[in-house]
Amino acid sequence: MKKILFLLLSVATYSLINPKTACSQEKQYVLDKTLSLPGNGSYDYLYIDQSTQTLYVSHGTAVHVIDLKTEKLTGTIDNMKGVHGIAIVNELSRGFISDGKDNAVVAFDIKTLKIIKTIAITGKKPDAIIYDTFSKKIFAFNGDSHDASVVDPKKLEQSGSVKLNGAPEFAVADGKGKIYNNLEDKSSLDVINSKTLKVEQNYSLAPCGGPTGIAIDKANNRLFTVCRENKGLSVVDIASGNVLQTLPIGVGVDAVVYDAQNKLLFASNGDGTATIFKQESPDKYTLVQTLVTQNRAKTMAINEATHKIYFSAAEFVKGTKTLAPDSFKILVYKIK
Repeated sequence: MKKILFLLLSVATYSLINPKTACSQEKQYVLDKTLSLPGNGSYDYLYIDQSTQTLYVSHGTAVHVIDLKTEKLTGTIDNMKGVHGIAIVNELSRGFISDGKDNAVVAFDIKTLKIIKTIAITGKKPDAIIYDTFSKKIFAFNGDSHDASVVDPKKLEQSGSVKLNGAPEFAVADGKGKIYNNLEDKSSLDVINSKTLKVEQNYSLAPCGGPTGIAIDKANNRLFTVCRENKGLSVVDIASGNVLQTLPIGVGVDAVVYDAQNKLLFASNGDGTATIFKQESPDKYTLVQTLVTQNRAKTMAINEATHKIYFSAAEFVKGTKTLAPDSFKILVYKIK
């Protein structure tokens, strides 16, 4: 019996003093490579079409298209005025881009990357954009007019709009007729019925301040929203709208993604970090890594097949917010 106790104590002590052994149970991310992209201009959303393994990257007046099987640039959609988000409708072989400076949604062919039509919308300054598989409509969220423009992807025309309770940031759909949209200026969340085009409920996100990105855990009925003012990631119960807990993250957050398979949550921060949590249960989250990325690498996307994460980044003229010429790139991180 004494020998058994001694062996157990020895194993426990070794685990405590050996950091390599202690950390091996958690997934750690490391830099895999850097993908340089042409052109200059500001950057915003990244979007991955998981079914075709294609990465779309907004960049100034253009969208770069990268084949994730080879991680090579395959083409660029350009000649727009100021792009933000990208949404894909595979059954129609069409993509849609929000052009905030043109008050338009730009439709393109995902095979040829040619622009099909520039759709003028009634909303002002479209930013986030999603495709709702339930209603089979495109929703573009307009920062200046506090509404969402609804576009028919078949007819390539605006078919309606949704009046919102504040200035929208990003949104996510549950695939069952509900869209959840963060309101940056109100620190709340609108629940939209994608068939009736009405806001059914509005949830306070307090203590969240200035919510930006949002992600969803459909299996456990949880929303994850990241907030700049209080530097937090809030876990929200979808059924009640209650904020269950708020996790500390870095400064200047923009995006959040959820890896359902590995049960990991990522918040990309403008301070050059990404905060990564393990979902132990729907109501318990443990910090597993503060990944060092690059200053202002605050937007990202995750590849559900490889679990790699992709960040938009650029160099800046020292002491300014001016982008250094020809420095735009994608930072690629993988599990170690």
